[in-house]
Amino acid sequence: MQSGELFNSETIFTDVLLPVPIPQAFTYRAPRHLSEQVQVGSRVIVPFGKNRVLTGIISKIHGTPPEKYKAKYIAELMDDEPVVTPEQLWLFQWVADYYMCHPGEVMNMALPSGMKVNSESRIQLNPDFESEELLEDFEKEILKVVEEKESLSYADLSKYLEESSVNKVIKKLIDKGAILVYEEVKERYSPKKVKKLRLAAKYANQSAALALIDELEGKTKQQEVILKFIGLLPPDKIREKNLHGLDKAFFKELSASSLKTLIKNEVLEEFEITVSRFEKYDADEMATITLTEPQQNASDQIMEAFAEQQVVLFHGITGSGKTEIYIDLIDKVLSSGSQVLLMLPEIALTTQIVSRLQKVFGDKMGVYHSKFSDNERVEVYMGVLKGNYQFVVGVRSSILLPFTNLGLVIADEEHETSYKQFDPAPRYHARDVAIMLAHRQHAKVLLGSATPSFESYWQAKNGKYGLVELHQRFGKATLPAFEVIDMKEERKAERVNKGFSQSFLEALEANIKRKEQTIIFQNRRGYAPYMNCEECNWIGQCHQCAVSLTHHMYENTLVCHYCGYKETAPKVCPVCESTKLKSVGVGTEKIEEDLQELFPEARILRMDLDTTRSKNAYQNIISEFAEGDVDILVGTQMISKGLDFDNVSLVAVFNADKMIYFPDFRAAERAFQMITQVSGRAGRKEKPGTVFIQTGGPDHSVLKYVLENDFIGFYDKEIHEREGFNYPPFSRVISITTKHIMRNVSHQAAGKLAAVLKKYLGPQRVLGPEKALVERVRNQYLFEVWVKLEKDKLNMKAVKAYIAEQITEINTEKEFKSVRFVVNVDVV
Repeated sequence: MQSGELFNSETIFTDVLLPVPIPQAFTYRAPRHLSEQVQVGSRVIVPFGKNRVLTGIISKIHGTPPEKYKAKYIAELMDDEPVVTPEQLWLFQWVADYYMCHPGEVMNMALPSGMKVNSESRIQLNPDFESEELLEDFEKEILKVVEEKESLSYADLSKYLEESSVNKVIKKLIDKGAILVYEEVKERYSPKKVKKLRLAAKYANQSAALALIDELEGKTKQQEVILKFIGLLPPDKIREKNLHGLDKAFFKELSASSLKTLIKNEVLEEFEITVSRFEKYDADEMATITLTEPQQNASDQIMEAFAEQQVVLFHGITGSGKTEIYIDLIDKVLSSGSQVLLMLPEIALTTQIVSRLQKVFGDKMGVYHSKFSDNERVEVYMGVLKGNYQFVVGVRSSILLPFTNLGLVIADEEHETSYKQFDPAPRYHARDVAIMLAHRQHAKVLLGSATPSFESYWQAKNGKYGLVELHQRFGKATLPAFEVIDMKEERKAERVNKGFSQSFLEALEANIKRKEQTIIFQNRRGYAPYMNCEECNWIGQCHQCAVSLTHHMYENTLVCHYCGYKETAPKVCPVCESTKLKSVGVGTEKIEEDLQELFPEARILRMDLDTTRSKNAYQNIISEFAEGDVDILVGTQMISKGLDFDNVSLVAVFNADKMIYFPDFRAAERAFQMITQVSGRAGRKEKPGTVFIQTGGPDHSVLKYVLENDFIGFYDKEIHEREGFNYPPFSRVISITTKHIMRNVSHQAAGKLAAVLKKYLGPQRVLGPEKALVERVRNQYLFEVWVKLEKDKLNMKAVKAYIAEQITEINTEKEFKSVRFVVNVDVV
């Protein structure tokens, strides 16, 4: 219901979604002057609590006041037109219900930060205050500063005063009635403006323009520039064309004073226009693609499968040319007038694929990820809403954009855990949300991967998804050869140098001499996992988390990868003062250093979280490597995902055991995926590729299936074990983690929840409580309860409602009031 239908009623109420972890929307009154303007999907600024101001979205307009509280007034309406669609509001509620969170949390995730306002507490003089004799000297000093500046923020005031406890002083002044505190609201987004110049309106016709040239006689430079300007305007369309103006760069031949004079004398008129922050890309007619026969067959099969199924799994081996097939499908859907979303699991992947896609689709395409500034993300969001972008490439959060006419969603590398949000809520899986959204909008979903998730492959094998497979590499490329190195035997034979087998180092040296490139994969960033004292066995530990501090040599720091705590690496042991400190283990930074020592002439780059924090870091690293300026690229899992480099002929997995033997029921699946994916970077064109895998267990079944490139055989073996233990895809898993600063309180709360769930669901469906893999994070002790629910046997909605009810019940008990429960549906 829109506000116009309620205009004759006494009061209009609006339900407003707020970015807070509270189940329901809050009801606010619309002031009379806004009663005809409020619309569902518009942003409003509302008071919340005593001093907070929040940005919310109107989700409903009605005439019913709330029963339990008096509705406050909307402070400000921010939009003339809605910025959230009805489809998004529906999706926010669905995500909240399915993933056991709150619609406001989903809304907060969906809206770019630039679309939310900042509120700042500011101080001003109370004009009615007259009792200055009640003030102490330093309080008078504060009033003097406030009076001079008219208003100040708390932070501004602290700069002017040496008084350390500014907040206490301000509180005293408020109590005495000397000052007032108010909230100043600022919108974060600001459009990009460019100044331009045009002829003043009185000269915007042919006769006046010619007369102007005569007027400028004697002012040679000004006359030349104006004549040149007029020459660009068609004689019969001077007025229309002049309105667009020209950039200031056109007038660079004039001095600043001459230009200023022309503006002052109203010959030229300066004005501003709003422009995009993104470069313009025109689609290159030469960039059209031609599919090979196997690719064309796969594309045709996908379209045939879409006629029968809404979701199709595309299982194409590494290097088979899935991107070209995506382009073919995207072009077909865009031609039909529908929107397309291509989701990628990592920002690193967008760097390479975006440049390829822009050559084909030009400005039809928008890009959406967290490395963009707030303002850039707002522009893409609004571009999708207004229909300026028919095609979007984005990471996980792009599924929450305001699509209104989706025709196709592609989830590339659909097996990647990066599609799952971990913290904060909503802990959604973008692939699964895409399937639900596509169902709602009657769109199709293509899940692409060389190593599909067991969940997706199981759905395909059971007929719930279509299945298309491509087992041939693009062109003349062949799959790489494998060398599995038994590191136990290598060490016995003393054929290990700085963690590398002699066989690999010889291959690397030969590769460098051939001017071919190498990728080395180690899924641990930093220099070393920890620093250790050889005398007393001290190990640097995080003060807030139950983990050792990772040594980062470049910054000479010890860092916690869980909470971010950082300290300078000691030169002597802090316990026994020994200087015998050593770094234990190997991270990407250590590998980079060791390789530089072994091959001083080699050009080496590292790609991990530490080297890719800045906006253009991914682009710079990938461009350097693609252009052949680098011999060796060392990196974590981000180098394993879909990157395509013609000159890479050698790949090394530094330590496969860390993946294979990780304590998780998906460890084998993840290890197979990771090793297969990183191996797929080798030999992608006509050059043959070789992959070295260093391991202490060369006979492990995962490696056997990797070597044979046998995903289907691996799946068949593993799926029987999953079924026997009732693990996904045969069940859904919900984990509930308790967090508290007291270990026993967290444990008891988890135990209480586990007990009631075992009684309700049966003990075979509930595991725990068990301490988390990392028991303490940010001074909070973590315990986990896992719930395994067979598919199609239980009412999931009822089970989730019961879990939520029990959590609420436990939180009402005095001893558990401050326990935080974190619910994660469909754990990955």
